[in-house]
Amino acid sequence: MWTTSSTPATGGVLWLVCECECASCWRRSDPCVCSVLQASVRDQKKLLVENGKLKKDIEQLRTELQDKQRRRTAKALLSPAPPPPPSSSAHTSPVPSPAGETPAPPPSSRDHRERRGMRRRGERKGRPTCDSLFLGAEPRVDVSRLDLRVGRILSVRRHPVAEVMTVQQVEVGEVAPRTVVSKPVGETPLEEGGLVVLLCNVKARKVRGVVSQARLLCCSAPGDCREPLAPPPGSSPGDRITVLNYPGEPDRVLQARDRIWELLQPDLQVDSRGVANYNGHGFEVRGKGLCRAPSLTNAVIG
Repeated sequence: MWTTSSTPATGGVLWLVCECECASCWRRSDPCVCSVLQASVRDQKKLLVENGKLKKDIEQLRTELQDKQRRRTAKALLSPAPPPPPSSSAHTSPVPSPAGETPAPPPSSRDHRERRGMRRRGERKGRPTCDSLFLGAEPRVDVSRLDLRVGRILSVRRHPVAEVMTVQQVEVGEVAPRTVVSKPVGETPLEEGGLVVLLCNVKARKVRGVVSQARLLCCSAPGDCREPLAPPPGSSPGDRITVLNYPGEPDRVLQARDRIWELLQPDLQVDSRGVANYNGHGFEVRGKGLCRAPSLTNAVIG
């Protein structure tokens, strides 16, 4: 800060004096160096604060830009690829339609949307297997998708609610036996210790209040004749029953919407020799023999 001062030694001439008493301030007409430094320090602090705000804004804008780029990339990956443009080099003439037939109109955008919706609904209903994706084939529908096993009956009792049904505890080679609800099998009653054929990958469901965890396979003929299929002698609980020429692992659970059992059941029969078969190929336990009906022939398995 500058003030005026006059002394007798200077002959009454006014001098600019800096109260901060710095040596550089005693020159005439020079600004105060201290005040200039203080002002520059204040300006520098303001600039630092503004730079900090600008850096925060830049980081925020950068983050928003990266998020938009990610969303745009994901949308491009999920959306179907556009059809290739027509080649300008190859000019093909339209194929003339037969006489009396009118050419089909080009598909509209509405048709494209409907087909796309059908494809999406189809993907939700059933995911294709790896073979289907690469070969363009439909999922197989044959007997290899059924988990057929040998079971040993541990106990048989009447259903607590439905008198026309029985409840069995059946050992199938697992930690705990399975509960099976079935109808009476006519003149061949189910006995404790007997061996039966079970379909084990059906979805568990309640039958009049009792949960059934498998399906007992029986054969039936006209005249209300019905009896359970019998595994070959020497079979053990849990032995898998397969069909020749139909390799493959069974489904973990047969989904009701696929209707696999309903599609296969018409081809499950007992032939004239009493052998249970699928499309003429017998049910067998490897190394032990074929599954048979105790007495019926030319019967239907269900």
